[in-house]
Amino acid sequence: MKGFSAGYHIAETEKGGKKGFRFAAFACGVFLAALVLIMTVVARENAYEDRTIPDFSEAIENGNYEEALSIYRNVQDQVLAYNPDANDNTYDEKIKLLSSMEEIVKTKVDLICDRIVTNRYVPQHSDIDFLDSMEELTASVVAKRLNSLCEQFLLGKIEKPDVTFVFDQLSPISNFSAIAGPMRREVDYIETATGDVRTAEKALAEGDYVEAVQRYQLVNGRYEGYVGEYSAKRINEIKAEMYEPMMAEGEHMLERYKFYSAEKLFSNLAAIFPEDDKIRSDLLAATGHTSKTVEWRGHVEVLCVRSLIANPDAAFGVEFGKGDTGLYLTANEFTQILESLYAKGYVLVDPENMMSATDPGFILERNLTVPEGKKPLVIIIENLSYDPTAYVCGTCRRLVLNDEKQVCGEYTIKGKDGTEDPVVNRTAEAIGILDIFVSNHLDFTYDGSKGIVSIGGHDSCFGYIVNREQLRDRNKQLNAANLPQEEYTDDEIENNRNAVRNIVEVLKDTGWKFASCTYGYLPNARKTDLAGIMDDTNRWLDQIGSLIPDTHMISYPSGNYIYGTDEKAVFLKNNGFRIFFGAGPKPYHIYGDNYLYFDRTIISPNAMKNYDFSRLFDSDDILDPIRKNRKQ
Repeated sequence: MKGFSAGYHIAETEKGGKKGFRFAAFACGVFLAALVLIMTVVARENAYEDRTIPDFSEAIENGNYEEALSIYRNVQDQVLAYNPDANDNTYDEKIKLLSSMEEIVKTKVDLICDRIVTNRYVPQHSDIDFLDSMEELTASVVAKRLNSLCEQFLLGKIEKPDVTFVFDQLSPISNFSAIAGPMRREVDYIETATGDVRTAEKALAEGDYVEAVQRYQLVNGRYEGYVGEYSAKRINEIKAEMYEPMMAEGEHMLERYKFYSAEKLFSNLAAIFPEDDKIRSDLLAATGHTSKTVEWRGHVEVLCVRSLIANPDAAFGVEFGKGDTGLYLTANEFTQILESLYAKGYVLVDPENMMSATDPGFILERNLTVPEGKKPLVIIIENLSYDPTAYVCGTCRRLVLNDEKQVCGEYTIKGKDGTEDPVVNRTAEAIGILDIFVSNHLDFTYDGSKGIVSIGGHDSCFGYIVNREQLRDRNKQLNAANLPQEEYTDDEIENNRNAVRNIVEVLKDTGWKFASCTYGYLPNARKTDLAGIMDDTNRWLDQIGSLIPDTHMISYPSGNYIYGTDEKAVFLKNNGFRIFFGAGPKPYHIYGDNYLYFDRTIISPNAMKNYDFSRLFDSDDILDPIRKNRKQ
C-alpha cells in the first residue's frame, strides 16, 4: 500500500503540472495578442497624428476646405471627449495639433487681411471661398483682426477711410456678417470717442494713472457697445497697473512729510477704489497733517547761513582768533533761530513752486500756496565746499551718510596723542539739524520742503575731490591753511563722485533742493566779464552739475548778482539757471525776463552787529554763551 500510495501522488503532481503549463501558455498567448493589438492601435494612432498636419495643410492648399474642417473637428471632438480620470497621455499632443492647425489658418487669414489693410487689396474669389468655408476657424481670427482694427482707429493709429475699406471687403462674406456688420455700424461712434481715449492714453504714458482712469470713466459713461466695453476693459487694466506703484508713492510721501501731495493722491485713489480700507487709512494719515491753504501775495523770506561751527572748542579754544568765527553760526545758534522762526509762524517752502519753467524761453508766474496763518520761508545752506582755511573755525570737513542713510557732518577733534579723530554727527551741520527739527515740528514744512544747498566747486563738493583739476585748487587752499597736501588716484576720485551722488540722492529724496554758488565762489559776479562767467559756469556744470543734474538756481556770493538782461545772465539762463539769489536785509523778489530773482538775508554773528533781525529773532537770545565769553 505504501508503494502504491507514493506512486499515486507522483502521478497526480505530474498531471497538475501539465494543466498549469497549458494555462500559462494560454495566458501568455492572450497577452501577446493583446500587446500586438495595442501596438497596432498605437501605431495607427501615431501614424494618424503624424499625418494630421500634412493632410490638413494639403487640404487647405488644394481648396478642400470641407476635408480640412473634418480633420480639425475630429481632433477637437477627441479633446472634448477627454476623460481626466483615464490614463491617456495623448491629450497634450492633440491640443498641440489643434494649435498647429489654427496657426496655419491664422497665417493665411493674416496674409489676406494685411494686404487689404496696407495695399487696399480686394479679395479674390479664392480668398473669399477660403474665408467663408473655413467657418469657425477663420471667423475667430477675423473677429480678432476687426477688433484690433477698431482699437487702432480709436487710438489714432489708423485712419477712418482705411477702417471702412476693410469692413467693406469683409462684411459681405457670410461667415463674418454677424461679426462685421454690428462693428461696422460702430465706426462713427468710435470716431467721436477718439479724442478722450487718446487723451487718456497720453496721461497713462506720462504716468498719470488718475487722469487716465478719470478720462476712461467719462468715456464709459457716454458710450455703449464697443467703445463702452473697451473703456471698461482699460479701466480695469489701468487700475490693476496703478494700485501698487501709487500706493508705494503715496506712502513714501507720508514718510517724507509731503502730506498735501499725499492727501491729493489718496483722495484720487479713494474715488477709484472706494472700498479699499488701506487707502482710507492712509488718507486719514495725510489729512491729519494738512490744513486750509491760501495764496501768498507778499514777499518771501529767504535766509542764508554758512557751514556751522561743529566744534566750539576748536573755534573758541586756545587758538581762538585764528579764524573769523563771526562768519559762522554754532549748531546751538542755528537751532535757536529755527525755534524763533517756528514760533513766528514761518513754514518752509520750495521757491521753484513760484514759477513754471518748462519752456526755456519764458517762465510762467505762479502764486505760492501756504497753510492759512503761515508765512513762507526759504533757507539756503551756503557753499558746502568746506574750504580748509575755515577748519580753524571748527567747521566740518565733509558730509557723510550714517548707517541709517541720514546726512551728517564730519569734523575732527584732537586726541590725547595729537591725532585728528573724526566725529560724525547729524547736528554737526545745518542739514541734519533742520531735518531733525522738521521731524519734531511737522507743520514747519509745507509739503515736505526743506531748504536749498548751494555748492561751489573749486575746493571740493561736500568735502570730496571729484575732479583732478579741482585737486590742484584744493591743494592751494590746504597750503594756505598750512595743512598737508592731498593725493588721489583716479579710482579714488571716482569713489568720491559716487559718494557725492549718494548724498545728493538722499537730500533730494528728503526734500532738499540745490543751487550753484558759482564754481570759484566769485566775489563779484557782476564785475566778472562774459568770458569769466562762461568759464566758471562750464566748470561748474562739468564737475558739479554732472553730479547734481537739473539744478536751476544760482546763489551769488556776496549778493552781487548779474542783471537779468545782461549777456552774462542770458548765458546763465540758456544753461538752465532760472532763479537768482542776490542779497538784501529784507525779503524781496521780482519776476524778470525769463527768471525769478530773490534777495536773501545772510545770517551770521557779524551780520547781527549791523542789521536788525527782530522780525526773525532776538540776536541777544540767539548768540551762543561760548561766543559771548570770547571777544569777536
